[in-house]
Amino acid sequence: MNTAAIQHRSALTDCYALDESRIRLNVRTGKDVSAVNVVWEDPYIDKLLKLDEWQGTAAAMRLQCELKHHKLWSVTLAPKFKRLQYYFEVFSGGEKLYFYEDDFYTEEELSGGRRKAAVCFKMPWLNPSDVAVVPKWAEGTVWYQIFPERFCSGGSHTKRFRNREWADGRAPSYNDFFGGDLRGVIRRLDYIQSLGVSGIYLTPVFESASTHKYNTADYMKIDPDFGTEEDMRELVEQAHARGIRVMIDAVFNHCGWDFAPWQDVVRNGEKSKYFGWFFVNSLPVDTGSFKTDDARFFSFSFYAGMPKLNTNNPEVADYFLEICRRWVSVWRIDGIRFDVGNEVAHSFIRHLRRGLKPLNPDLFLLGEIWHDSVQWLQGDEYDSVMNYPFIQAVDRFFSTESLPAQELHFALNRVLSMYSEQVSKVLFNFLDTHDTDRAASCCADRAQFLQKLVLLLSMPGSACLYYGTEIAMEGAGGDMNRKCMPWDEIDGGLHDKMISAVRTLVRLRAECPQMRSADILWLGTDGGDGADRIIRYEKRVPTGMDAAGGGGADVLEVCMNAGSADFLPELPADGARQVLFSAGFDGTALRPGGIVLFRK
Repeated sequence: MNTAAIQHRSALTDCYALDESRIRLNVRTGKDVSAVNVVWEDPYIDKLLKLDEWQGTAAAMRLQCELKHHKLWSVTLAPKFKRLQYYFEVFSGGEKLYFYEDDFYTEEELSGGRRKAAVCFKMPWLNPSDVAVVPKWAEGTVWYQIFPERFCSGGSHTKRFRNREWADGRAPSYNDFFGGDLRGVIRRLDYIQSLGVSGIYLTPVFESASTHKYNTADYMKIDPDFGTEEDMRELVEQAHARGIRVMIDAVFNHCGWDFAPWQDVVRNGEKSKYFGWFFVNSLPVDTGSFKTDDARFFSFSFYAGMPKLNTNNPEVADYFLEICRRWVSVWRIDGIRFDVGNEVAHSFIRHLRRGLKPLNPDLFLLGEIWHDSVQWLQGDEYDSVMNYPFIQAVDRFFSTESLPAQELHFALNRVLSMYSEQVSKVLFNFLDTHDTDRAASCCADRAQFLQKLVLLLSMPGSACLYYGTEIAMEGAGGDMNRKCMPWDEIDGGLHDKMISAVRTLVRLRAECPQMRSADILWLGTDGGDGADRIIRYEKRVPTGMDAAGGGGADVLEVCMNAGSADFLPELPADGARQVLFSAGFDGTALRPGGIVLFRK
């Protein structure tokens, strides 16, 4: 048995509370392992029952998924007395080993009373306050991300900065202003609603001299080019009236050069009462240099125009908590996305969570983190993170034609098993954002783009469409991923076919719980040319007892041809009536780039 591949710790995603009564245990093993049992009980049960030694009850673990180098086994337990002591029985061929916290043991090594010397795994107590609780509504949400300066102009007020006509046909640059604003978003709410989305995510809306607003000058003032606080409150109110929630961007890792406390430091140095709000290492801070690689002060990405805030400072934490409280209690926003969410202090996010959740327990706290984020997702900081590992896995498969579909299965299984079950249900999945090339520009053609969209909308977690993704808008390099929304083309019907496909998929996600289910069975193919690039998986939702007395399920199958030859999927007998969505499918053959979704 390959014991080096067997992994478990009584912490993080190996052992965690699902709710106030249930505990999830996960253990990883090598591919050679055929079965795993967990032997568990209360750690003091021997004293209660006056036994000579502690004895547990064996429970079979389920093979949850297969990873590239491991198998992941899982079981859910409900300890009556909230405490848990356990070890594992691991089987491989004819071999059986006992896996304790301190070592692996054979049956012989545990005989003759020597079992008492082995150290069991423990979960000391299931405290309700330690359970990661996330907003239930976020599980089924489809977000629509808006970059306000380039989305739509309401045309209701004069702009400080405007040097280009809307969608004038020339490539946009970093410093080009087209005049998008909050009234433009309000103007297009009916269109947004028609897509079937249930959430809007706005990139920063506060005062700044840039197009992107990630260098905030005043956190208490809506940027004048975007409108007024009344516009913001009206946007939230009208969105809510349509059943659409609103999330805004919080840039608390750094500020802009014009932020008043930073300007006080620039003028007064160590005498400034805000000196401790930043990471200043030497004076003067204003040397005329665009970069901070001299370490005179810390900034975001060595850019002097974005001084890094000291979120370890209680004054800074209290300052931003009061700002967020206003967003939640007065504007009634539903979510906050924290920019550069992995660089702010853990204590800072905990402070904000403690101060904001009592105002709205369903407030959605989202961290921008591009890597494994388990340390931020233990229930006391973020509810969710931007799931970059998801799109990294998807893009790698489609951009590497030599990869078989099994590699995509392994990669997505890894993504789906990175966090607790409740967190995985609200992970923020996407194909593109304002920080990446547009999804359509990363695809070989529209067919491949649509396949990625099906993957996005048929995976657990919330899903996000970047404005223009619904028309497969392209853009790569520079500011091309932030082009103006081509409203004349949309209103003229030029993109109706793609928009219709997106609406259908978003509707299916809302109407079919299988689309959102985390119960995924990856299916193989019967071989043949290009068969290793066929993506097939079932999505299941339990329905109770079936005719045979076992557990039934509503099953939806997704089949996509990422290969180079036609594929013949196995359809139900009345297949034509069961198909929910298709492209590149003639009822029998699935062409390269084709998609079919059907009920079984």
